[in-house]
Amino acid sequence: MHHLPTYRQSKSCLPVIAARTTVGARSSRLRSSCSRTLAADSSLSPQHSVYVSRSTNPYFNLTLEDWLFRHKRPKEPLLLLYRDDPCVVIGRNQNPWKEVNLEASRRTGVPWIRRRSGGGTVYHDWGNTNFSIHLPRTSFDRHATAQVVLRAVRSLGIDARVNDRNDICVGEYKISGPGSRGFLAAGYVSGSAYKIVNNRAYHHGTMLISTKLGLLGDLLHVSKNTIQTKGVESVRSPVRNLQQFNPAVSHETFVNAVVAAFRTEYGIDEEIRIVQEDANVKDIEYIRNGMAELPSWDWAFGQTPEFSQKVTTKFSWGELTAEIRSKHGVILSCCFEMSNRRDLELEQQLAALGEKLKQQKYGLVDESALGPEVHGGATGEVWGWLRVEMSN
Repeated sequence: MHHLPTYRQSKSCLPVIAARTTVGARSSRLRSSCSRTLAADSSLSPQHSVYVSRSTNPYFNLTLEDWLFRHKRPKEPLLLLYRDDPCVVIGRNQNPWKEVNLEASRRTGVPWIRRRSGGGTVYHDWGNTNFSIHLPRTSFDRHATAQVVLRAVRSLGIDARVNDRNDICVGEYKISGPGSRGFLAAGYVSGSAYKIVNNRAYHHGTMLISTKLGLLGDLLHVSKNTIQTKGVESVRSPVRNLQQFNPAVSHETFVNAVVAAFRTEYGIDEEIRIVQEDANVKDIEYIRNGMAELPSWDWAFGQTPEFSQKVTTKFSWGELTAEIRSKHGVILSCCFEMSNRRDLELEQQLAALGEKLKQQKYGLVDESALGPEVHGGATGEVWGWLRVEMSN
């Protein structure tokens, strides 16, 4: 059985009061560098242009991004910067069983989340900073927004470039996502995803600064070749951290650099708006509902595009192939093909099992609806095998 993705505050995270003290120290560094930083308070308004979130809750930050995107005045540019506790974030049109090592997610307690934009799968943690640039649709240019982040990276003494996918790289190494599933042979440092709704658009991505690349590889290492999906599959890309090119780079220095580049590009002369995840902000209905939606089954699994899975194994009584079709996380059909066609009784039992699996949640099947047959005999063997195939 696969459990819903859940968010748990990282054990390494400080309590709320201590976290505010720590971030307050960070904010003082931001003020000394940028000189125009608003003190954080409990209100939240979409009327500002530069936001830095103190929260490391990915459900809050992803919802904050969406709220700002939909409530900011259409003709005004906006920048949001934040970082999250460890989590895997998949694209709006991706398949979690294809993109996430679900066993590793359960074992490590690192949740996975479906974001609201397209693109590929990425890993978030404190060593990786997220940037989000919002613009009017009429003036939105993916290359231009990538250049803003590129100038920020270059101002840190790193000879970076933008590739043809508007990912930010240092040599052959990628330093930013999404759009990548990391591996360690060589690497990028940045990549991007986009969203356009009505008269607004945004370009967002993650900048790898000091992220745990080993855990990234573990959580995104999936060998589910049995699944064929109509959704978007991630592009496997080599990745590296910015600190491997300049050890002095930190979250704070990168934030300062992006804010400066954004202000220069769009003529913004405004304070940084510090956002805290407190009761007043979370009481905004749109944010409250958005934070509740992201971990729900209907969003996390129910938005999965149609896919099929074909698996084969051998039992003592012969070889068996099962083919499952699923859409929106629900099983549409499950058909079995036996090598031993002479066992008509078992063939009928498996056909009945396939019928009972229809409209069940893929990976979260209610076994009580399958009948006593799945608790013993050949049908029980088949169900035990199929359950494992769907849960990993």
